[in-house]
Amino acid sequence: MEELALQATSLSKSFGRTRAVDGISLTMRRGEILGLLGPNGSGKSTTMKMILGILRPDSGTISAYGIDVAKDPMGVKKVVGYVPETPQIYEFLTGVEYLDFIADMYAIPNVERKERIGQFLEGLQLKGHENDLIGGYSQGMKQKIAIIAALLHRPKILVMDEALNGLDPRSAKLVKDLLRKLASEGVSVLFSTHVLEIAEALCDQVAIMYQGKIVANGNMADLRSQAGLPGSTLEEVFLKITGTGELDEIVKELSK
Repeated sequence: MEELALQATSLSKSFGRTRAVDGISLTMRRGEILGLLGPNGSGKSTTMKMILGILRPDSGTISAYGIDVAKDPMGVKKVVGYVPETPQIYEFLTGVEYLDFIADMYAIPNVERKERIGQFLEGLQLKGHENDLIGGYSQGMKQKIAIIAALLHRPKILVMDEALNGLDPRSAKLVKDLLRKLASEGVSVLFSTHVLEIAEALCDQVAIMYQGKIVANGNMADLRSQAGLPGSTLEEVFLKITGTGELDEIVKELSK
């Protein structure tokens, strides 16, 4: 039997009268890359933040490798790495100071942290900028620092919310290849992106959210079957399932 890395059951979350997440359930197996897709406002980021313990669900339960997120949020943080859509990084620190701070939080030994930080800086082409203030970094450089910070403690689960935003093509390819390698070694990845070609190439399973609900989930064959579109791309499936495929008339009106 395959080991469950993540199990979220009947999650709901409202903000005032807005039902952001409406009774969804998700499972992710060890070594699986699960794409969480949906239009803006569909509830993806809210779901991710509940999984991380940043937001408390109104109802439902979440466990990561058997650790209850509500009961032991610090325990969950030891096994999960997180890359948010817009990283909030201490801009008054240099890149290496920030990564040292993250390593301190996870009690990573000095020799190991130095080696891992050095490898990541080299691989993501930040070598030579590690002693510059983060406040002077480009958005892409900040994103790279956030990715390194999420990976430093060797998490068992990675939660990545639009994590490739702002990356140059080389770095984006490196991160995608790294995610595949980590998954082959048993790391589970919950991955959100608006670039459906990336999701189709990278993800083992896909869950599509719309208006706070999961409206389709499975591998590509499952999704094509659910959409009634054999041989279609993920983009075509996504537009059909979310009801946003009738775009020709809109384009015609906007181009007048």
